[in-house]
Amino acid sequence: MSFVHADAAGVEDLPRHDAILAAEVFATDPVRFGGIVVRAPAGHARDAWMNYLASLLSAGTPLRRIPLHISDERLLGGLDLSATLAAGRPVAMRGILEEANGGVIVLPCAERLDPALASRITSAIDLGAIAVERDGFARKVTTRFAFIALDEGCSEDERLPSAIMDRAALHIDLGAADAKDFEADPVSRSRVTSAASKAISAMMPPDIIEVLVETAAAIGISSTNALLQALHVARAIAALNDRDLVSEADAAAAARLVFAPRATQLPQCQEPAPDLENSHPNEREAPADHDPQNQPAETLTAATKAAIPPHLLETLRAASAGRSRKQSSGKVGEKKKSEKRGRRVGVRSGAMRTHSRLNLVETLRAAAPWQPIRKVAQNSTDDGTGRRVLVTSSDFRLWKLKARSETMTVFVVDASGSTANHRLGEAKGAVELLLAECYSRRDQVALITFGGRGANLVLAPTRSLTRAKRNLAEMPGGGGTPLASGIDAAISVCAAAKRKGQTPCVVVLTDGRANLNREGKSGRSMAEQDAVDASHDLRALNVATLLIDTSPKPGPAASRFADAMNAKYLALPYADASILSGAVKSTQWRSPAL
Repeated sequence: MSFVHADAAGVEDLPRHDAILAAEVFATDPVRFGGIVVRAPAGHARDAWMNYLASLLSAGTPLRRIPLHISDERLLGGLDLSATLAAGRPVAMRGILEEANGGVIVLPCAERLDPALASRITSAIDLGAIAVERDGFARKVTTRFAFIALDEGCSEDERLPSAIMDRAALHIDLGAADAKDFEADPVSRSRVTSAASKAISAMMPPDIIEVLVETAAAIGISSTNALLQALHVARAIAALNDRDLVSEADAAAAARLVFAPRATQLPQCQEPAPDLENSHPNEREAPADHDPQNQPAETLTAATKAAIPPHLLETLRAASAGRSRKQSSGKVGEKKKSEKRGRRVGVRSGAMRTHSRLNLVETLRAAAPWQPIRKVAQNSTDDGTGRRVLVTSSDFRLWKLKARSETMTVFVVDASGSTANHRLGEAKGAVELLLAECYSRRDQVALITFGGRGANLVLAPTRSLTRAKRNLAEMPGGGGTPLASGIDAAISVCAAAKRKGQTPCVVVLTDGRANLNREGKSGRSMAEQDAVDASHDLRALNVATLLIDTSPKPGPAASRFADAMNAKYLALPYADASILSGAVKSTQWRSPAL
């Protein structure tokens, strides 16, 4: 690895070439480039690349690793509890970001990075300083550092926080790399040292800048930060190749490293066909495709397009179209605060109660700044106890717990004569499929049918497969369509579920042809008005709802009720039980609109 060529023409292993080039560019001035995103699974190849990069950094450059669940005190700095208790006065503790001043931090599993943590890191990068005002003292320290974000995502849905992606100038993929590709080389180290002082003075021709701007626009990049990063990278590549003037090859390499992973669209390289009939004969001899002035832009755009990762644009479109796919197979309901059990998500002040959980360390941290004052007060009213640490009720810090509630799916099935012959069998199959999945998640399913003169709770909330299948097999059909009664029954079940702390979801299967009102009397106009009123009541309950139109020819009737209850509308004139089950699962984890 004693060579680096900006021109990748003829390079057989372009990803390996770019990985080496990105490491050397980053090592010339890590702080200037902000960061580098490395997409690769944990393994020998990634470790070898990390060791290679470390060998290129200046001697003594700090290199700190940031755990995923690091506390704010360890990240930004705070009160040194042990030193404070020993000294009897507040003693500050340095955070990792302060320790990394002039160096690099490593973010493992960056695709799982909490957005709040990413915001704190990028804020420190933007400001070049950390301000800490807590625990009885205030301090502001200067720190300038870069980051290496290790992206270990296995699926299209696992993406880095946008704040991290935007600050990272360089993006590489080591998926097909081998550990032997990255071996420390003294020649590379000396070249990086020499380029570090030359990069900032490398000249950038105006036409190269114009081409970079055109390339960024062609692939849908609107961020000026990405363009500035590409200019810095191009200068560093020119300096690594011992050139004082940035060439087209340097700009093409910079576009591959900076622009390609940020692409949001494919470049439109095709020109409209010329009008040969109306054009002058001399104009036909000089097509625009062979204009020498267009060649740099076309070359740079083509190089960037070739470096765009496969399926990148499809992933971006899927991410912007709706929810992340990883929510579709959900396990549990929405998150709710809890005092008894759940995952620890923070600390709060408050009084001790029966089920409260005391955070001893944070309690001592809150009490530490007040020790000098309290000890003076203790000496004036000495009771002989000689307590070393004085803690009052105002110092108590309790764990904040957040637990996910149990999910319950309520099926409201139209069993009237107009529906029983079309969709009743498929509704039974959907309930059975979903019940088997809910059983593995310990969730519940309830079944309400309406037909004849009212609604019946055929299947009370249960997880029992045997009981569910028996009741489903015996579910009758026929009679009128008391839609309002069915919705009212669903409201009662959902309200009871909410009182128990559960997260209900309603699935209504009907053709929307209500003909019986709440009192069981015939009359389509009154029945439809009662159904609309009941739909509004269900909407007020703020429950995720799906309405499946079971009519052979879907019309506006069912859609009207879906709008009234703020439900997702789905017309399935030709659907089987598995399709219905999939539609229900996609609705279970949709947050209801307020």
